[in-house]
Amino acid sequence: MATMERMVVTGLELYRNANGSRILESADGLNLVICNTLFMKQESKLVTYVAGSAKSTVDYIMVRQGDKVKVRNVKVIPNEECMPKHKLLVMDMWFNTTKRRNKKFEPRVRVWKLKQERTCEEYKSMVKDKVEEKEWEHLDVNEHWHKMKKIMMETAQHICGISKGTCRHKETWWWNEEFAEAVREKKIKYRKWMRENSKEAWMEYEKCRHSVKRIISSAK
Repeated sequence: MATMERMVVTGLELYRNANGSRILESADGLNLVICNTLFMKQESKLVTYVAGSAKSTVDYIMVRQGDKVKVRNVKVIPNEECMPKHKLLVMDMWFNTTKRRNKKFEPRVRVWKLKQERTCEEYKSMVKDKVEEKEWEHLDVNEHWHKMKKIMMETAQHICGISKGTCRHKETWWWNEEFAEAVREKKIKYRKWMRENSKEAWMEYEKCRHSVKRIISSAK
């Protein structure tokens, strides 16, 4: 028969056997906190196992020492049985949610355009012309490097352009000049119909509207 060690937890007189000692040793070795022992509770809210007249606490919730301050409450719900003879053990924790800050956009030179053969040749030609125009005598290594870097960056910005950030709207890949012209024509016919309020204007507007729908369906 396992020996029982008398102990006092949260104001109640309880007993601990060899298994309980091993749980405490494991928690201490892993730097964990047994949350069941953190709060003053009635006996009915500490007992997790009931079999006839036998009552015991065999279910535990453990957290790391650093998370101990986040624990707000641990209790047993006496009338809620999660599995035969075991009561439901619940814990309330508090988490500090931080609002995600939008990263500030930093414009970049579109150097990936230099992969295009035509753009690359134009870039090389312009850099070569600027290098020939500059005076490079009587410059040390650092001055030579900074001057060359300035030429290359300015040329890349001129040839490739600078990024403007991510598009906040979904890209409409099927939009083209034909569709734009059809939409403009539809708006003109709509304003004419609203102004004249005649059957002829309405028929013209309907014709343009169906034309726009036809263009969209064919493009998609």
